[in-house]
Amino acid sequence: MVSVRLDAMLKQFVPRRAITTSAPTVREALEELEARFPKVRWRLRDETGAMRRYVKVFVNGEPIDGQTGLGTPLAPNDTVDILHSIQGG
Repeated sequence: MVSVRLDAMLKQFVPRRAITTSAPTVREALEELEARFPKVRWRLRDETGAMRRYVKVFVNGEPIDGQTGLGTPLAPNDTVDILHSIQGG
C-alpha cells in the first residue's frame, strides 16, 4: 500500500495525518483522498484540477514537478507527502 502523508495545515479537513491507498498514480491517490474527505479538495487543487501553487507533492522525497506531474506512477511501499508552502507578505 502507498502511504499518503499530510502536513498539519490540513488537519482541519482530514482527521488523520496519513492514509493508505492502492492508487496507481498520484492523481488517483488525490482523487481517493478527496472522495474520502471532500473538504480537502479546494485546499489542494483549483477549479481546473491543477495543484494550487502553494501545495507541493513529493513521491519518496522527490518533487513531482517533472513531466509526469500528477500522472506519476506509484508502487507499493511508496510514500506521497503533501505539503503547503508558508505564504505571507
